[in-house]
Amino acid sequence: MFRSKGNIRLATYFPSVNMKKTKENSNIDSIACLGMFGTLELQPEVNGVVESMVERLKTLSRKSNGQFIAVDLRVDMLEKKGCQGNSACYGPQEIAMFLRKIGFNKDTTIYLTQSRWDNSLDALKDLFPRTYTKESIMPMDKKARFLDMENSEVEKVIDFYMCSESDVFVPAISGLFYANVAGKRIASGKTQILVPAHISGSSASSTDYVSHYVSKKNHFAYSCFC
Repeated sequence: MFRSKGNIRLATYFPSVNMKKTKENSNIDSIACLGMFGTLELQPEVNGVVESMVERLKTLSRKSNGQFIAVDLRVDMLEKKGCQGNSACYGPQEIAMFLRKIGFNKDTTIYLTQSRWDNSLDALKDLFPRTYTKESIMPMDKKARFLDMENSEVEKVIDFYMCSESDVFVPAISGLFYANVAGKRIASGKTQILVPAHISGSSASSTDYVSHYVSKKNHFAYSCFC
């Protein structure tokens, strides 16, 4: 498989699979932490795609100093989880209202983990016109290889690194992807992770919605990164 595709998928086992930091840090935790968040790197071709997408978003973000938000929002996952009234996940309109109420304006650039545009995302684009999916910012000559594949694993890898490299990360869907991205961001010092919530008033401070992984420093990544 490695010779034909050039990819290796690692299956690992660590006791702290829920990504919560244990009360007593051990050498095993530190080693596991480094193994999960401080060692693996993208193969050059995939890394090149990610870098080009990040640069594209920065170019599109001139009105916001080259900064962009990555939102883990996938329509198929929202449908599977039944997110209507579910605090574990938020739909496009809920995310749009959350971002607007904590101070982001219409010039904010947003990257979605959704691969292609879906009409259900229009509610988000109405408030934030600079909202993009992989399809709209991936280099044309790379789409056949990385976007039109039957296997979505590569897309997930791209999303993981896009969400890790963004200036702000917003997990619309709670789960292991969110926890893994949080770990990678903590390891690289990018701790701007804002967790959505229903805000009753007209505005709120973004600092009130910083991920507990960061505010309480209870993520497993803190076992080896300060």
